[in-house]
Amino acid sequence: MEDRVTLDGVLMKCNQDPNSVRNPSDCENARIAIERLASQEVDPNVEKKRQEEFEKAREQLRLAQEKIRQEQEAKTKVDPYTLPVVPVTPPPAKAPATTDAPAPAGGASAPLAGTTTP
Repeated sequence: MEDRVTLDGVLMKCNQDPNSVRNPSDCENARIAIERLASQEVDPNVEKKRQEEFEKAREQLRLAQEKIRQEQEAKTKVDPYTLPVVPVTPPPAKAPATTDAPAPAGGASAPLAGTTTP
């Protein structure tokens, strides 16, 4: 089976003149070898169909894995519109800032503009 030239030569001798062959079992073995080699060869149409089926199955698997990935991603995704509302407390008020201006004489505070004193 490994040496196609020898195999073809033996078969040619067997087919041309079967009486001149010294060992008839060689002819039988050569025919068996040819049948095995023929069964190992792949028909291009069958190979093409097998390849198409493989590609179709691969695409289906890819789509299934993509769907699973999207479902897992959707589960972990945070939707800010569905989160609970948390009240926000304002920061504590700061103390009024002191000015470096001197206080008026007499210990009284300066009157505010537009006010009258009693």
